[in-house]
Formats: sequence, C-alpha cells, structure tokens
Amino acid sequence: MVSQTAEIERLGDEIAELSAHLDAASARLLDLIREFDAREGWNNGFRSCAHWLAWRVGIELGAAREHVRVARALGSLPLLAAALARGALSYAKVRALTRVATPETEARHKSRALQVYQDVDGMVVVRGRLTPEAGAVLMQTLGAAREALYQWARGAEDVPAETSPTPSMEQQQADALTVLAETALHQGIDPGTPGERYQVVVHVDAGVLADSETAGQSVLDGGTHVSAETSRRLACDATRVIMRHDDDGHVVEVGARTRTIPPALRRALQHRDGGCRFPGCAIRFGQGHHIRHWAHGGPTTLSNLAMLCRRHHRVVHEEGYQVERLPDGKLQFVKPDGRVFPDAAPASSVPADPVQALRTQNEAAGVQVDALTSCPGWLGERLDIGYAIDVLHPRAVLLPA
Repeated sequence: MVSQTAEIERLGDEIAELSAHLDAASARLLDLIREFDAREGWNNGFRSCAHWLAWRVGIELGAAREHVRVARALGSLPLLAAALARGALSYAKVRALTRVATPETEARHKSRALQVYQDVDGMVVVRGRLTPEAGAVLMQTLGAAREALYQWARGAEDVPAETSPTPSMEQQQADALTVLAETALHQGIDPGTPGERYQVVVHVDAGVLADSETAGQSVLDGGTHVSAETSRRLACDATRVIMRHDDDGHVVEVGARTRTIPPALRRALQHRDGGCRFPGCAIRFGQGHHIRHWAHGGPTTLSNLAMLCRRHHRVVHEEGYQVERLPDGKLQFVKPDGRVFPDAAPASSVPADPVQALRTQNEAAGVQVDALTSCPGWLGERLDIGYAIDVLHPRAVLLPA
C-alpha cells in the first residue's frame, strides 16, 4: 500500500514538473511569436500573424489570435513574462491576467484605423481613417442608407410633419450607419454581391487596364488618383460601362452597362470554391478574380475565375503575388520572389523523445523546475477580482492604508 502511494505521488510530481516545463516552453514560444509578429514575418500574403500561425502550426484561429495578443502584452509586462518563463505561472493564468494588466492595442497596417468607444455620457464615438477605395464604398453606402431612411419617413403617414424636424446631415449620417449595421446583422455580410444602384465609380483608360506602365487616367469619381493595379483589381469583378471620348475629352458614345461576372456564374464560382482560395485563408465569401484579366483577353469563365477575399485580391493585384491554374485544375500561388506558395505548411520535425528534449532545452536556458515550481501560493480560496484589477490595471491608484 505504501509503495502504491509513493508511486502515485511520483506520478503527481512528474505531472506537475512536466506542466511547469511546458509553461516555461510556452514563454519561449510567446517570445518567438512576439518577435516574429513585430518583424512582420507573417506579412507574405497572410492577413495577420494569427492567420499565419493557424496555417503554419495548425492552431485554431481563435487560439492563435490569443497567442498573438498575449505575446504582445507580455512585451510590456516583464514580471508576468518572467513568472511564465520560470514555470511559476501557467499560460492560462497569464492569459487571463494580461486582459486586466494592459489595454488591448491592435494598431497596425499603415495609417488605416477605426476607433469605436463609449463616451462618458453613454454615446458611442466612431473615428477612423480608410483607404480611398474603402472610403468611397462607405460614402456611397451611407448615401444609399440615407435615401432609404428618407423614403421610409415619407411613407410614415402617422407622423405629423411638425413633430419630426429635419435632422442635420451629421444626424442623417449617424442614422444611416445604424441602418447599415442592423442590415448586416439581419441579412448577413457578403460583399461579393454589391448593389447595382450605388457604386464606386473608377475612371480608367483601357490602355491602363491592359498595361500599368501606359500613360492614362486611373481616378475615383471624386478625383482621387489610385494606382493602375487598384483599378485593375476593382475592375476584376464589377459592372463596367465603356465610354468613348474625342480628342477634346468629350463623351461621344456610351455603351450598355454589363456585368463582368453574371449572377449565375457567380453562384457557380461560390459553390465550387466555397470561399477565398488563398492558402491558409478561411474567409467564406469573396470577390471573383480573373486569373487572366479580361483586359488582357481573359474570358469570364469558371475555369478563368478564382474566389479571393478583399485582402488577398489586393495581394494578388498589388503586392506582387501571382496565381495560375495548373493543367490538373488546381490553383498555384507564387510569392513575389518566385517561390511557390504551398497549400499546406511543411511538417515540423519532432525529436524521438520530446519530453526529454523539452527538459534539456529548459535546463540549458537556466530554468530550474521541480514538482513544486507551479504549486499555487494560496490555499484555494476564490480570486478577489476587484483586488486583482486594482493591482494590475495601469490606471490603478494605490489608496493609503
């Protein structure tokens, strides 16, 4: 009986010791993720470091996002980082503590940004910067929502005119944004089927579409200049109207509006691809991409189309990536340096005895781990959330004793 008890205790000690080794290894893993993220090692076609982790390591996307968040937070929390590196705190505890120890910051990707926060009076403040084409989409959509609200107001015969003063333009914009949000939640979000009446208009010369080096215009309707590749991307899956001008720039002929990808073909494309085809992307909806652009004579057929999300459509057109369909029908993506982008990440090598390899690695790093390393320093009482927030929150003020 004594020997059996000793064996069980030995098993318990081994579990505790190995758990501490795993936590110490997690600290090293998070250090690597933070450095990889800071150096944008993932920025080779992937949407974020989390998407790269999901593809390269096989971590579920939500868990990958948490790894990146915790890794970033630990960069400014040396005490928590050191405790995790010693195996004294588990990843689960550190993950929870970083939520109150520092505010989440997700500032990234050049100057585009969107801030949404609640003001002191309870109202929600929205501030942001969008790319020119995204801003044009937003303004056109807000215009459509404002007109819809105007038509609804006209149809509301039970509201006396004198009791409903005309809202200001700023108020109309706020109401329109609310309509957009409610519509998106009610109908689902699918930017792959834009409305026909409210469109982003791009004026681009045919020669520019065929060759980005050709002189010519490529501007949004409001006069903002965009690159030829941006125009080519927008024209890849859009309604087009061909206009002919004389030497003085006057319109002499306007062709009929035609849809680049007709609805029936779009449905077939969605059914076949099921979402963005870029390796590692899990976005279910997207835009139709002409593998050989129609401006270069590429046909609008299922075999010449591939579905890409907005991010990866931009990557293919404007960041040097290429896609081609192989003779067997499969898609092949090529990086800007000419290397083929694999559909699945290559398998990582695993040592024959991973547990011993982990122990050796931690010992080489000077991490001293035993069965009591991760043992809590309390008696199991419930966590005092208020006290923890007071201590860890950066705005906490120490009260006099």
